[in-house]
Amino acid sequence: MNTTFNLDSKNSPLLISMPHMGSIIPKHIACDMTAEALQMADVDWHLRQLYDMTKEYDVSVISANYMRYVIDLNRSPDDLSLYPGQDTTGLCPLDTFAKQPIYKIGKEPEPSEIKHRIEQYWRPYHVQLKAELDRIYSIYGMVILLDAHSIASEVPRFFHGKLPDLNFGTADSQTCDESLELHLARTMQQSPLAHKYSHVFNGRFKGGFITRHYGVPALNIHALQLEISQCIYMQEKFPYKYTPALAEQLQPLLGQLIETCLSWVSGYKKKHS
Repeated sequence: MNTTFNLDSKNSPLLISMPHMGSIIPKHIACDMTAEALQMADVDWHLRQLYDMTKEYDVSVISANYMRYVIDLNRSPDDLSLYPGQDTTGLCPLDTFAKQPIYKIGKEPEPSEIKHRIEQYWRPYHVQLKAELDRIYSIYGMVILLDAHSIASEVPRFFHGKLPDLNFGTADSQTCDESLELHLARTMQQSPLAHKYSHVFNGRFKGGFITRHYGVPALNIHALQLEISQCIYMQEKFPYKYTPALAEQLQPLLGQLIETCLSWVSGYKKKHS
């Protein structure tokens, strides 16, 4: 049994990936980390709970168990920058979003340790992610991958001011069919459920490695990232508690976005049959 991820394999053309919600740090790694790092401020907290409505739509979900400080599943194994010229964190990050050191002095991972973490934690997630995409594709002849994330609403290291509530990324419309992006934009513009939330497409977050690597619209593999501002569903400060009163207002909109993806698939197949 692989403990690096959890997979709920279902029967719709949509797969949701949650690569940053893991909160496990192996003891032999944790002992080298600072007290600040062990507070795990940069986890995408509570996403499984927030996206609980996926059960209603028979949507597959894969989520990470290990924390992004161990290894970042949304980075390339060669650690190429996703945003050249901008500040970002790497494959095995050395500092937190607040620029605090993750490791005690002299305890940073060596190249051999990073290589081990790729094989131990990074590769199993991606092998399973690819296998689930292939399984869905074999059934429907197409697949949508939604890479689900969340982040604190204010992180001066990465962006000025307050982040929009919902941040959609398609690498500037390269990772999914343009009509899918337009359908999602229309939902955000027209749905009464969306009016209380700010949103942007391809703003500060255009999609990470997973979105850009797996999204090949020419092959009918459509990928997008959704980065949610944590202030709209949880407490952003330690101990990062889930806030049901906020989350219950957001969840119907997330369900509507899932419905938009699924109805787009049906319409696309009819149009191209």
